[in-house]
Amino acid sequence: MIPKTVMLDTRHDVTDQHGRALGDLRISVTDRCNLRCNYCMPEESYNWLPKEDILSFEEIVRLVDVFSELGADKVRITGGEPLLRRDLHELVRMIGQRSAIRDLAMTTNGVLLAERLEQLKEAGLHRVTVSLDTLRPDRFRALTRREGHDRVVEAIRAVPRAGFTETKIDTVVMRGFNDDELADLIEFSKTVSAEVRFIEYMDVGGATHWSMDKVMSRARILESLAAKYGPIEPIPARAGDTAPAARFQLQDGTTFGVISSTTQPFCSSCNRSRLTADGTWYLCLYAAQGIDLRGPLRRGVPRQELVELVRSTWQARSDRGAEARLAARERGPLVAVSILKKDPRLEMHVRGG
Repeated sequence: MIPKTVMLDTRHDVTDQHGRALGDLRISVTDRCNLRCNYCMPEESYNWLPKEDILSFEEIVRLVDVFSELGADKVRITGGEPLLRRDLHELVRMIGQRSAIRDLAMTTNGVLLAERLEQLKEAGLHRVTVSLDTLRPDRFRALTRREGHDRVVEAIRAVPRAGFTETKIDTVVMRGFNDDELADLIEFSKTVSAEVRFIEYMDVGGATHWSMDKVMSRARILESLAAKYGPIEPIPARAGDTAPAARFQLQDGTTFGVISSTTQPFCSSCNRSRLTADGTWYLCLYAAQGIDLRGPLRRGVPRQELVELVRSTWQARSDRGAEARLAARERGPLVAVSILKKDPRLEMHVRGG
């Protein structure tokens, strides 16, 4: 058991212009990835963040303390691929010791996960989400332009043996590519004590190949699964639940989720913000501009100045990016390749999922 760092209860929950509390902080620890999924990183080469700009673990934890003072009690470690960051378990240990953080999770592509599971569990990681878009190795290779499907599946099977529960499998569903595997993924999830979350293909960051005709909507996903399993029941959200997935249950009790940011946005309850590996804070996944926290952090400004910067910025937040995209008359890729090359922070793999 990891001892918690005892801190005085000085939390002051803040809300934005739409009454959304600051609650869920997603921390990208690296912009690098060992896969090249075409919905996220369709190019083969990228402009990487300068190494000297990447936050140290100590700097990340200082910012976690700032956010937790303002009400953030959930942290998700992301990337890029977070397991490419050396000694990641040490960061997990440091965050896990903060008594204000009640939920510490990680999203990974799973390629490097199997050999790290016990280390991460011992360090205090609560939950794991693994991305798996297909059960077919040939499709995995076509999608990611890399090998490793067997390692991902092996890691997912090893997760419950390492003692993790509430495991999620994230599947980006694309029409004409893997939309014929929905039931197969449901059946696979039953064998590994995990819940599948089907994600609509989103037009964010580097999704330069995105088009609406490739989107499998939540309605179509449910229709497809109902044809296989019969009536599907929605699971009512619990009071205060701000999770991005709408959850459903099959007649045999199997549950799954659908994240429908593209066709049915959930901006009204979104309490997530994202911190890039170089300390840029984004208030919305669709935001074009972020707030530099690395600068004042490294200048050594007093902690309370950082708290006030985050507080005032969140209180002014009015972002409803997914709703704005849904309302757009002409909807294509969000950002052109030429712009992405000038500002890599606009990439999905830089700001985290």
